[in-house]
Amino acid sequence: MTKEKLRFIDLFAGIGGFRLAFESVGYDCVYSCEIDDNCRKVYFNNFQEIPEQDIRKIAIHDLPDFEVLTAGFPCQPFSISGKRAGFRYPRGTLFFPICEIVQLKQDTSNQSIFSIFLT
Repeated sequence: MTKEKLRFIDLFAGIGGFRLAFESVGYDCVYSCEIDDNCRKVYFNNFQEIPEQDIRKIAIHDLPDFEVLTAGFPCQPFSISGKRAGFRYPRGTLFFPICEIVQLKQDTSNQSIFSIFLT
């Protein structure tokens, strides 16, 4: 009997740190998203896959099925070493697309629980 791999999506993927860790323990990355062009180039060099760009422009209803969501969304708006503008700063609002994906997943999934990892 073969065990099916758990699937994850890699949002705000950077150069692929979450992906490297999750794939090293047998998870399968089914989607990635990263807006920074330099990070996207490194991600391609690391995984031979180019992430989608702006999370605000993805069609969340078209995301593949997944059990785990990873997201390294911008922390600067919330950092005590920054201006702490939070959701008043445009980068701070990038948290909300994650919430929309989670809500959609909860509304449409047969699963009662899935995992979320944020940094």
